[in-house]
Amino acid sequence: MIVCQIAEASRYLGLGDGIDKAINWLLNNFDRDFVKGTDVIGQCAAGEITVKCEEPALMPREKAALEAHKKFIDIHVPLKGPETIGWAPVSELKHVRVPYDCEKDIAFFGDSAQALVHVKPGQMAVMFPEDAHAPNIGLGNHRKLCIKIPV
Repeated sequence: MIVCQIAEASRYLGLGDGIDKAINWLLNNFDRDFVKGTDVIGQCAAGEITVKCEEPALMPREKAALEAHKKFIDIHVPLKGPETIGWAPVSELKHVRVPYDCEKDIAFFGDSAQALVHVKPGQMAVMFPEDAHAPNIGLGNHRKLCIKIPV
């Protein structure tokens, strides 16, 4: 997991072609107005890099389930309002709530998060396949981007 200011994200260039393209796109586009929906923002060896602008309802910490992906890296970018994200290493999770679905590339777990990360507008949180995460923790609604990078 990486949490950083978007303005300082260029220090993570070189981690891989997909991450490089996503970070460069974010650095060049963060200030624009986004509309709800999904767009392709680039291509890497593993496939299309997409960004989804969404306005999910936030949920209490105790209702937020950890999720994990095997085929994608997620970059969570709050646009309006902060977002709290629970985190735990997938390797330590014991309680599968919904088994891994290969088509949807997601599994859900009943374990508690080991850490909470508070991400504000102007910041980003990168979740790798080994990082289980419970996004959208808080109260009310917020607006965010979720960039999906295939691996």
